[in-house]
Amino acid sequence: MEAASDKQASDIVMLDIRGLSSFADYFVICSGESDRQLKAILEAIDEALSQGAGLCLRQEGEVDSGWVLLDGGDVIIHVFSSEQRDFYQLDQLWSKATPVLRIQ
Repeated sequence: MEAASDKQASDIVMLDIRGLSSFADYFVICSGESDRQLKAILEAIDEALSQGAGLCLRQEGEVDSGWVLLDGGDVIIHVFSSEQRDFYQLDQLWSKATPVLRIQ
């Protein structure tokens, strides 16, 4: 979450989905304002988790689509453009999840 925050990602939230899902324990959702910022956020997260935690993240989606998912197994990170985040409303879809942390 710190890596995303360092790249000025907005509305960063970590949700505990352990009681609601069998495929992951946590979702991290954050937003960026441009393709360039989304790419910087993704690179920072990938670097922090691969070096710090030794995680090998699998990426789904492309920056220009406005939604990229990084799959770290127990943690799934969604990096959205503001428009795509408003459209897909994952925060509301997973509203029964317990928020662990929110950085506005």
